[in-house]
Amino acid sequence: MRVGLLGLGRIGAVHAATLAAHPLVDELIVADPVRTSPYGRPGDPFEADAVVIASPTGTHAELIVRACERGLPVFCEKPVAATVAETVKVLEASAGNRVQIGFQRRFDPGYVAAATALRAGELGELHRVHLVTADPAPPPAEYIASSGGIFRDCHIHDFDILRWVTGREVVSVYAQGANLGAAFFAEAGDVDSSAALLTLHDGTLATLQGSRYNGGGYDVRMELAGTKRTQVVGLSSRAPLHSAEYHSPEDLLPRPDNPWPDFVARFEAAYRGEIDAFLRADRSLCSIEDALEALYVAEAADLSLREGRPVEVAEVRR
Repeated sequence: MRVGLLGLGRIGAVHAATLAAHPLVDELIVADPVRTSPYGRPGDPFEADAVVIASPTGTHAELIVRACERGLPVFCEKPVAATVAETVKVLEASAGNRVQIGFQRRFDPGYVAAATALRAGELGELHRVHLVTADPAPPPAEYIASSGGIFRDCHIHDFDILRWVTGREVVSVYAQGANLGAAFFAEAGDVDSSAALLTLHDGTLATLQGSRYNGGGYDVRMELAGTKRTQVVGLSSRAPLHSAEYHSPEDLLPRPDNPWPDFVARFEAAYRGEIDAFLRADRSLCSIEDALEALYVAEAADLSLREGRPVEVAEVRR
């Protein structure tokens, strides 16, 4: 098939390499106003058989609708749009079309294993969940100003994977944040450190922590504690964690002399997996409806942060 790729930024470049090497792709057509790629040829990406959108956030909604109007299958990086209202409009306009949203953690082997174990009853009854997403260094100030805030930009991945792994919905959020680093976070109305308590529909509690200043390396983990055992995602030899306890060389503890530097390295296999699933037309993937549900939780978290109170997710639904 022919695939059109819009956007050759950091993640667009990753997708370009994956698409060019994929056995189902005969031709890659790339489009970016300022960047070029050694993969594919420049041209109109809408003349392809399928479209991959990795352009700036503000363009996503229009490009998804445009591709759907031409009857093209669409893969789009998150988010669908910057607001709930616009996301709902895209959902309505894309009805009947195959659209996959890029929440790559669903394709990470660790999260897949955790979901499988939980659903098979190996953990027993789930009693609590803990999630961490911490960047080693903050993004540029100009990015933060237009990112939508840490809960919409960063933790929306946690909200999606929490729903997907547990099969449960978030009904309320109590979020807090702090600014301990550069002034541009506060100037943009954002925070650089975050925490939240999420209540799931069956009463299960989930806690969340995040940071833009995790100097030890890129840290993404999920802990699922059940009545039989606890399963942890992200506790590998490259997790940026130092044990305060003595351990022998035989102990299976992280030794972060080579920690994950960023999200691209940490989720390299997952990024390839989501593109492969898209090309193979797997219809069980992250939909616009799924992305909207994660956005509702992010909206509730942001409102909680600003108003200093627990927020029911139902309050922000449209």
